[in-house]
Amino acid sequence: MRRTARWLRGTFICVVAAVLTATAACVPTYVEPQLDELHRADAILVLGGPGHERYTYGLDLARKGLAGRVVLSDPSGGSDAWLDRLCGARFAFAVVCFDPDPATTAGEARALRDLATAGGWNSVIVVTFRPHVSRARYSIQRCFGGDVMMAAGPADISAADWVWQIGYQTAGYVRSVFQRGC
Repeated sequence: MRRTARWLRGTFICVVAAVLTATAACVPTYVEPQLDELHRADAILVLGGPGHERYTYGLDLARKGLAGRVVLSDPSGGSDAWLDRLCGARFAFAVVCFDPDPATTAGEARALRDLATAGGWNSVIVVTFRPHVSRARYSIQRCFGGDVMMAAGPADISAADWVWQIGYQTAGYVRSVFQRGC
């Protein structure tokens, strides 16, 4: 009986230690990722995902003069009516909308590579939401060799969403480590 109790106690302590270590590792990656001081860039790329806050934030950055063009990713394949209206609107700067292929961060990074090559871009501000910043930076820098500035759009993230995002973003990191090239 004592042996079983000691084994259970030891197992419990190991599990708690592993959870605490994993949580501590997640904070700088997902909760407080490295955000960059923004300066004028050739373009602002807004990555797709849940919510529309990041899109309006990217447009606000262009209104402040940080870029003359905004590139909006629409991974919904055109099924987001709000984003369709935004893509058809007129602005004082260029707005380009695209459907990434595949509809992933890697697809968005490849699209940026192609647009930057065609447009001669050397710098880009990438807007996404906070839990995605570190992984997005990793994917974008694999495809784009220019100056990348990461920005997090405003978003209300519940505790349950944080748990989901940490798991989702970690799985995405693992997937991208095994992906070759851009």
